[in-house]
Amino acid sequence: MNGQGNGRRPEQVIIGGLRFGRERRWQVDESLDELAALVRAAGGVVVERVVQERVSPSPALYFGKGKAEEIGERARQLKADLFVSDDALSPVQERNLTQALRIKVIDRTALILDIFAQRARTSEGKAQVELAQLTYLMPRLVGQWKHLERLGGGIGTRGPGETQLESDRRVIRTRVRQITRDLERVKVHRRVQRGGRQRAGWPVVALVGYTNAGKTTLLNRLTGASLRAADQLFVTLDPVARLVNGDGRPPFVLTDTVGFIRKLPHELVAAFRATLEELAEADVLLHVVDASHPQLEEHLAAVETLLEELYVLDRPRLLVLNKLDRLEDPAIADGLVRLRGGVAVSARTGEGVPGLLDAIGMLLPRRNGPVTLRIPHAEGAALASCYTRGRVLTRADEPQHVRLQVELPVDLLGPLATYRV
Repeated sequence: MNGQGNGRRPEQVIIGGLRFGRERRWQVDESLDELAALVRAAGGVVVERVVQERVSPSPALYFGKGKAEEIGERARQLKADLFVSDDALSPVQERNLTQALRIKVIDRTALILDIFAQRARTSEGKAQVELAQLTYLMPRLVGQWKHLERLGGGIGTRGPGETQLESDRRVIRTRVRQITRDLERVKVHRRVQRGGRQRAGWPVVALVGYTNAGKTTLLNRLTGASLRAADQLFVTLDPVARLVNGDGRPPFVLTDTVGFIRKLPHELVAAFRATLEELAEADVLLHVVDASHPQLEEHLAAVETLLEELYVLDRPRLLVLNKLDRLEDPAIADGLVRLRGGVAVSARTGEGVPGLLDAIGMLLPRRNGPVTLRIPHAEGAALASCYTRGRVLTRADEPQHVRLQVELPVDLLGPLATYRV
């Protein structure tokens, strides 16, 4: 999209969606509100929103033919540049709707991909976004070659256009394989990083939550970091990890990654799996939610659905009701805590943070105070478990043994008792 920052007129955008059967109008409106925020995040300006009631989408146009004509006329009146559908469009629907409206047409998935492409900063983040974009583009390639339509198919139509189409497909497949290999190396690198954290004995706490819930602000508050945080969707794309150590509490590594959202494109979930793997290795998940948001319940449900898709619902979780400073009545937060459990905080002001750290400490894997072990060199498995599951404080190599001072999880004390000095 064309934003104001490059000196050009921002794209004028019409957004729209369908309301099906028993779906409430407020649900459609909320989804369109979020879509409008996404358009703004991409640098566009929403000039109109459209809703049509239908039993099911039109296979050809998504909207009905009359509604499509109405949107096209409105686009000409408003001099709109772009139409964004709140739901995913098939390649056929996208192509037909573009012809009917006579302006560019994309869906929510393409819009989110555009935002990610703008915001990705690291080579890893850019590679993940590119993989998602290529996966999304592949089935839409035919629509990029409009001159093929006049060929009609069959004998006598196998011209250079079709050859070019197949060539583009091969280029994309080759690039997808290359990026996938690169991201596999990223996964290996992340495993090495996680192994280093485990050897240091630091448990891992991962922030999850709806986009713009305040996760980065909370990370800055807990770690003293100064990562960019803003009241916008998808500010954080690239994963970060910082050590939380202070106030006499057990230290832990706090990680942050991309926020979730309703209708998050499957292409993105797949492309970001190398990053989201961090969640499966975390000892505790902090589910951060904007307690002041009117769609709090919907945000909670969307995150839970994605956590289920990532197979991490078995991780210990703590609900963090953030943005207390935005609540008109503090009793609202008290009611939410009674109903949902968890801890209420303001990452911006620091209110409730000591209680949050105490709650995290209760969920972290329990470790026993330092013990001294004398392990024979031949007992490699016992020695390895001290490094992978314990926190080694000192080590002294003797001719036949290794002497360690180590903090251990309670469940390891029994199996390693024979080595205690």
